[in-house]
Amino acid sequence: MTTGHSAPGQAKSRIATTMGKARILTEAMPYIQLFRDKVVVVKYGGSAMVDDVLRETFAGDVALLATVGIKPVVVHGGGPHISRAMGQQGVEPQWFDGLRVTDAETIRVVQTTLAGEINPDIVRLLQGAGVRAAGVTGIDAGLLTATQRDPRLGFVGDVASVDPSIVRGMLEQNLVPVIAPLARGHDGHVYNLNADTAAGAVAAALGAKKLVYLTDVEGLYRDLGDQDSLIQKLSTQELVDLLDSGSVSAGMLPKLRSVANALAAGVGHAHILDGRVQHALLLEIFTPEGIGTMIASAT
Repeated sequence: MTTGHSAPGQAKSRIATTMGKARILTEAMPYIQLFRDKVVVVKYGGSAMVDDVLRETFAGDVALLATVGIKPVVVHGGGPHISRAMGQQGVEPQWFDGLRVTDAETIRVVQTTLAGEINPDIVRLLQGAGVRAAGVTGIDAGLLTATQRDPRLGFVGDVASVDPSIVRGMLEQNLVPVIAPLARGHDGHVYNLNADTAAGAVAAALGAKKLVYLTDVEGLYRDLGDQDSLIQKLSTQELVDLLDSGSVSAGMLPKLRSVANALAAGVGHAHILDGRVQHALLLEIFTPEGIGTMIASAT
């Protein structure tokens, strides 16, 4: 018995696949419209910086954001690269209270690695994906000013102020700024900054719509040892309560403190994403489900 319909063939299979792609684009459209011309600050670090496949997908994600009119700003870290460079140059690391002491010799390695190697490498990576990217450090045009955190740590700084003029100018020219977390202090010295903190401060100064951290964890957990305790959404008050509880891991603490400061300064949302997932950035911004942990003034 025939039904009058032909059996599924390759052509119909291709049409079904194409329709699926069209649905994805249709679902993304409201988010593209919502975030068009808005600034999204991305802290780029972890595996996404060293795995070749993840590097390429990150660059493609940033290219897509820029293509649809969103204004990405990239702030990068470089801890493992710095440690490797120190070893190659025979600089012995020293530690105080679990933090690396940055003496005069170390800050020279840090500055050379961040500004001379990592930053231009990321710019080249993005340009290879068709992005008009340009690299700067927090020293350039007084973008970031630092105060010394603790004399015992040497040239480790905290963000004292942000002058985003140079970044705004780059965005007006449709460039994607790539920022190395270095700053000059009022004393004239160069300081190394925590990249998470620098990203939050830049996002606050720019009035960013989103602040995104690419990490090597799925998101924020209520109980680090319980994989089922991943927090999908968190309000700023819940974030403050979590910080006050003292249960936040040392690695997550700078991120969450910078998130709290950024949201208090008017940043729309903050996201902690697993940068080991390909296209994590796009999944968070362009899908209703999102991934990782979203933190906002109201859930």
